[in-house]
Amino acid sequence: MKGLQTVEDLGKREQAKARRRTDIVRAARDLIRETGETDLSMRTLAQRAGVSLSTPYNLFGSKRAVVLAVLEDERDFAERFRKLDSGNSVDRIFGAHDLAFSYYTSDPEFYRTLWRALLSTSGQDDTGLATPERLAQTRAIWLGLVSNAVRDGYLAEDIPAELIMQSMAHVTGGALLSWAMGGLPTSALTATVGIGYALCLKGSATAQGLNLLQERIEAYQAKLSKAGPKASERAPETL
Repeated sequence: MKGLQTVEDLGKREQAKARRRTDIVRAARDLIRETGETDLSMRTLAQRAGVSLSTPYNLFGSKRAVVLAVLEDERDFAERFRKLDSGNSVDRIFGAHDLAFSYYTSDPEFYRTLWRALLSTSGQDDTGLATPERLAQTRAIWLGLVSNAVRDGYLAEDIPAELIMQSMAHVTGGALLSWAMGGLPTSALTATVGIGYALCLKGSATAQGLNLLQERIEAYQAKLSKAGPKASERAPETL
């Protein structure tokens, strides 16, 4: 009975910790939206969340980790992805891409603020652009998407799916950097990355896959033309 009580107490403590974490993330999100700044005062954050000053540090470790938690909690991508119905396996890759970038294009100022903070090199902690848990979840989704395209005969088997994903990830990172710094307009963001993905995939595409990818490139080119003649002419900051 004593052991059972200990387990129950542990469960209650974990639930209370999860509630405090949720309250802090919600408070941080509200403060970022209100101020447009991510250099949060931990004292103000703690007061807004109704917790002690030490709690944000104990649960997250740093301001940057709080901002990262806000970014991840804002996105229910995995849940929405499961409901995605987008034809063949190539269509599904681009359906997932359009879904992922719809977060940024629907609320650009908020997400630009978050990405600028995360891309800053001024932080002294070792947090990256995503937690290990979110990285593993995202990797599993995209590995499944690319592997399915290989299985269905749209991509050749001689290039590892992991290598294709790595190239796509670099396209994403470069575009988000340009966008966050103001070099790439929001109206061109989704199409720019979509064309980059299609070009990466064309390197391993079969004859069947080439046709589908060319259709995607042309569709995204049409969207870029609507974004304005200069949208596709700006030089990326990373070149």
